[in-house]
Amino acid sequence: MTTATNRSTPAPHDTGSPALPAARGPLSESVIGVLTGSDLRLPDAAAIRRADPYGDDLHLLLYVLYELHYRGFAGVDERLEWDPALLGVRGAAEDLFLDAVRRDGGSGGDDVAGAVDALQLEPVGDDGHGVSHHLQREGELWQLREYAAVRSLYHLKEADPHLWVVPRLRGRAKAAMVAVEFDEFGAGRAEDVHARLFADLMGDLGLDARYGHYLDAAPAQALATVNLMSLFGLHRRLRGALVGHFATVEITSSPGSRRLADALRRAGAGPAAQRFYDEHVEADAVHEQVVRHEVIDGLLEDEPGLAADIVLGIEATGHLEDRLGDHLLAAWREGRSALRTPLVL
Repeated sequence: MTTATNRSTPAPHDTGSPALPAARGPLSESVIGVLTGSDLRLPDAAAIRRADPYGDDLHLLLYVLYELHYRGFAGVDERLEWDPALLGVRGAAEDLFLDAVRRDGGSGGDDVAGAVDALQLEPVGDDGHGVSHHLQREGELWQLREYAAVRSLYHLKEADPHLWVVPRLRGRAKAAMVAVEFDEFGAGRAEDVHARLFADLMGDLGLDARYGHYLDAAPAQALATVNLMSLFGLHRRLRGALVGHFATVEITSSPGSRRLADALRRAGAGPAAQRFYDEHVEADAVHEQVVRHEVIDGLLEDEPGLAADIVLGIEATGHLEDRLGDHLLAAWREGRSALRTPLVL
């Protein structure tokens, strides 16, 4: 077993940090125990290698350790963000996850133009993974509420993971990336920050908009989608993959957002709920062109050797989104909740 540094926990105070979640297995239990000071034992690399690379236990472990780089957790010593033992555990878990994503979700190719072109091909109908198609056509209000709860793990920190790539870019790519991110953060207006707009959406749907509130309810498939962008963002060596992830988000957002806005209108959701997706229909249609022709092309002009990583980012994102879509739709088509803990109406 690996031992983390023993540090005292400061008195709780209102930092906007969420409470630690409940463990989902021995790996996450050990890490949470270390963060609370109730245990100093951490899993070794062999125990991590035996874990399911897509499972609840591994992805809660990763999510908790990544969150130390965002808002942290209430009552957790902020110095643990850079604790060497915790970073060692995180690295072993990242290796397992990334190896699985490379194996299952990537072609191993370097045809960036082909991968981007594929993102722009809208399925004619529901291709089996189409959550937005389902919600637009027949989604019920309780399903829209579940979808918002699941997506809140990202949208309440929307665009934050992608900012990590900015100091790793230069020239055209950097300038264009900052231009797109400026819009994501409300173009200087706090009330228009996209994370704030999503919080307003949650309020219209009767959901709790506190940051991280639905972590315990979210399935592993949802945690994996957020963990992927944190993984790409925190490692300079994966900067190309983060650009690929960002491109996927921006290029596929506009048509999906149009369907979700229609679904919310059909279900009778309030104007704030509709505004979030209406905003993305317009903004991301513009962002799509900037990301493709300035961010990606600029990066490849500077660093052509990153082509395979950009493709990895695109394909890995699609792979994990398909896994989440399959999970949500399988539950909803059977009339049951897709969450670990159903929402209280």
